[in-house]
Order: sequence, then structure tokens, then C-alpha cells
Amino acid sequence: MTDSIKQKKQALLAEIDKLREEYQVEMPKRIAEARAQGDLSENAEYDAARERQAFLKARIAQLSHLVSQYNDVASSHTDEKSVGFGSVVVVLELNSNTRSEYTIVHPIEVDPCEGKISLGSPVGRALQDHTVGEEVVVTVPAGEKKFFIEKITSLHGSVFTA
Repeated sequence: MTDSIKQKKQALLAEIDKLREEYQVEMPKRIAEARAQGDLSENAEYDAARERQAFLKARIAQLSHLVSQYNDVASSHTDEKSVGFGSVVVVLELNSNTRSEYTIVHPIEVDPCEGKISLGSPVGRALQDHTVGEEVVVTVPAGEKKFFIEKITSLHGSVFTA
């Protein structure tokens, strides 16, 4: 398992531990305190505590699923030379002659401002399974863009350049 996967997994596990602590220790106390205030039908604190508890449960499940996906990716033998999950891709947009760097991430980690895209995005779908030196046409809402793949850094740290 590469260092980047280990770091991401450690960060996720730390967040899971923090959320579990709140879910298992703090939330039962808050719910009990709110319940002690009387009528539950009009108790906003009780409702808020139950909503927070449901959110924590869902978030823990979501992050646990993400950790299991990282485990699957780390153990799989994917083609490192092509764009896939965890790849960092440097492309030259041929229409405007500008360079962009994209990191292919899980959908819950997407942040276009930081260049983090998923394989479900138009650019991610177009780049998937392509290799260094290839030209790729991406259909976006504004029209078509042509990209030339200059560099791929795989999830496992291998670097491939044109």
C-alpha cells in the first residue's frame, strides 16, 4: 500500500473515530438530557439531537465505505500507465493552450476549485483509461475541449510523462 493511500486511510479512520466517540458517548447524553425536559412532541433539543445522531450514523457508514474502497484499490492490480482512481493528471488544453492538473478522487472528495474530480465527471469520464501522449475530446456544457495528456502520476506513485 502506498503512502498516499495510507495517509488518506489514516485521515478517514481518525475522522471515523472522532464521529464514533460523539455518536456513542456524547449523543446518548444529549438525548437523555433533552428527554428529561418533558414532552418530546414539542422538544426542539430532542429533535436536534436525534437528527445529529442520524447524521453521524450516516457519515460513519459513508466514510467506512470509502475506507473499504481504498483497501480494494490498494490491493488491485490496475494499469498504472492509464488514468484511473487516484491518478494525478496534467493535461494541456489544446483549444486555449493552458495546462491543468486533475486528481481523480472519490465522489465525496470532489472539489473542482482544487482540481479534484471524479470519474463520473465529464472530464474524468473522458480521461479514464487513457495514457500519456493521447489526445482526448471532452464534451462539456460549454462545448468540446481537446486535452493532450502530458503526465500521469498513478495512485501508487509511478510517474509517466510524454
